[in-house]
Amino acid sequence: MSLQCGIVGLPNVGKSTLFNCLSNAKAQAANFPFCTIEPNVGVITVPDERLTKLVEIEHPASVVPATVEIVDIAGLVRGASKGEGLGNKFLADIRSCDAIIHVLRCFDDDNITHVDGSVDPVRDKQTIDIELQFKDLETIENRYEKEVKKSKAGGDAKAKKLVEVMDMYKAALLDGRSARTVALDEQQAEVAKDLMLLTSKPVLYVCNVDEKSVVAGNKYVEAVKEAVKDEHAEVLVVGAAIEADIAELDSYEEKQMFLEDIGLSESGVNRLIKAAYRLLNLQTFLTAGPKECRAWTFRKGMKAPQTAGIIHSDFERGFIRAEVIKYEDYVSLGSEAKCREAGKIAVEGKDYVVQDGDIMHFRFNV
Repeated sequence: MSLQCGIVGLPNVGKSTLFNCLSNAKAQAANFPFCTIEPNVGVITVPDERLTKLVEIEHPASVVPATVEIVDIAGLVRGASKGEGLGNKFLADIRSCDAIIHVLRCFDDDNITHVDGSVDPVRDKQTIDIELQFKDLETIENRYEKEVKKSKAGGDAKAKKLVEVMDMYKAALLDGRSARTVALDEQQAEVAKDLMLLTSKPVLYVCNVDEKSVVAGNKYVEAVKEAVKDEHAEVLVVGAAIEADIAELDSYEEKQMFLEDIGLSESGVNRLIKAAYRLLNLQTFLTAGPKECRAWTFRKGMKAPQTAGIIHSDFERGFIRAEVIKYEDYVSLGSEAKCREAGKIAVEGKDYVVQDGDIMHFRFNV
């Protein structure tokens, strides 16, 4: 399931440093604007304690974790919507992503140049928001008359609904609000996908802080939280420089000791990967056995036949039923056989909505 989160932000806010911590695909990181030009793509393993526990029980021959794709996109400056800097490329790269990780500089350091000369994460956020909003207004204006004509000429119901949505979006954008802040009903949300607006994409704000602020945050983090309170977006506090130090350590034990010393129970990278997974509306079902323990990625709300198709198209085409064990039952009883003996295996049909952490076995016939 190739869904991507794009890391965006102004130049020199720590995007590439953070990306390097996330991925083995090393992005160039340097103290000058436009260091990243071509987007770097990293396939990131999603940390999952449940898979680790299943491996301890089954001792399988192979282990396959879930993954998510993270894209490091070139830094943006004012005027990007009009082609300034790397504007057109930046906007095209964002459009191809499914969600946005917006990195904001929330630390003072005279040795690291800020493109606007001072540290102000709320202003930085607004700079990018405005450029994306301008581009979305342009998208709507280019489409609007065509859809109005279609809705009037042939009574096209979809076109009529789309015009209604564009009016709502345009009002919000002219008011300086992103498209994601507009409340749509189910029908409106469906036709809105057609527009592919940049500001309708789900967003996660990452406040890049110094070491002393990774636990409690700072004034910059508080300002960001206040600025995004109406967006229903998660705000994550991460120290990119610290994460770079952690990434250089060899063993898990060394990394845990480092984290404990600075007052953290889990690395910022792990928290960021999990948040990105949630941002993409993804969940995990599991398969377990002596040959393989595997985490499979699926979209939240998918039914059993669709998730069976993730393993193999034949599984969906010839779906008969799904045998489902809840993770907690599997761990407490210790094996599939013991779950079967205890009556803890549920037999589910085509309408079963798969839940995060379900351990699945599909029956099919083609």
